[in-house]
Amino acid sequence: MKKLITLFACALLILACKSDKKESLTEELKELTPAEKIANRYGFQNWNNVEHIAFTFNVTKDSSHFQRSWEWHPKTNDVVLITKSDTLKYNRNKLDDTFINADKAFINDKYWLLAPFNLVWDSGTTISEPEKSTAPLSNKQLNKLTLTYSNTGGYTPGDAYDFYYNDEYIIEEWVYRKGNAPQPSMMTTWEDNQEFKGILISKSHKKTTDNWELYFSDVEIK
Repeated sequence: MKKLITLFACALLILACKSDKKESLTEELKELTPAEKIANRYGFQNWNNVEHIAFTFNVTKDSSHFQRSWEWHPKTNDVVLITKSDTLKYNRNKLDDTFINADKAFINDKYWLLAPFNLVWDSGTTISEPEKSTAPLSNKQLNKLTLTYSNTGGYTPGDAYDFYYNDEYIIEEWVYRKGNAPQPSMMTTWEDNQEFKGILISKSHKKTTDNWELYFSDVEIK
């Protein structure tokens, strides 16, 4: 009889522990901001495992095509730019005027690649409360969140980005507004989602007004 009582007590204890863990996880998820939920949906929780990223940034419009390739070691901040005419290596921790133009290009291309992470990476920003809104390209009812940069610091101070995302925290389109202007400077879709080592990448971004696409190829994450 004592053994049965002991086993019953142990079972209750195990169930209580499991219940506590589940409630703790639920509370933890509830405490995340919408921006953090978007970042985590794209694999931000796996970012610390990333040692190396390689990708090619492509833009096509009608018959014209532009591309440049990058290798980035985020833990050391070593960057390699590869174009048809040159290969340039530098370290972002030791940046000087020699590499400013290359670094501006890197920040631009990396932003397109990992924009969901910038919602939690970047300081000196303001993030709006989410609201239901009509997405400008698809006319779908989506969640809208606006990221606004301060007027000082960075390569493009004062800019704003409107993220339109679904209830699964997947971004479907966004609007870039230079200098936080009321009118859009650029609007594109977010398509072709593919996971690399736990990091979700939207490989294609298209305009709906002309034959224009920004996309990534040769993506590799280690």
